[in-house]
Amino acid sequence: MSKERARRRAEREAERARAIRANEERQARAVRRRALLTRLTPRPMARPVRFYRQGGLLARRHRAQNAVVALGFLLVQAIAWLVWGSFPISFAVLVLSVLFVPVVVTLAFDRRT
Repeated sequence: MSKERARRRAEREAERARAIRANEERQARAVRRRALLTRLTPRPMARPVRFYRQGGLLARRHRAQNAVVALGFLLVQAIAWLVWGSFPISFAVLVLSVLFVPVVVTLAFDRRT
């Protein structure tokens, strides 16, 4: 009877050792996976990125030119609406203005010269 108890105790200890070894392998795999994920995921930035407008001479000139073009476009629309007042004519002026704005910009603000 004591031989049978010793054999069962040895089997229980062997099973416990296998379970402990399997648990340690799972934990080691989890540690390796966490380390890999921390290497692959981007780190948060130390401070937020702010987008500023460019402040150079060319950028200021370009913004001023765009403002002049937009103001001229709106002025033409307002004058057409005040002078003629009819919807079809105002719509025709709008379509023609949209078509002619690139031409006027190219002729007035040509940067190659």
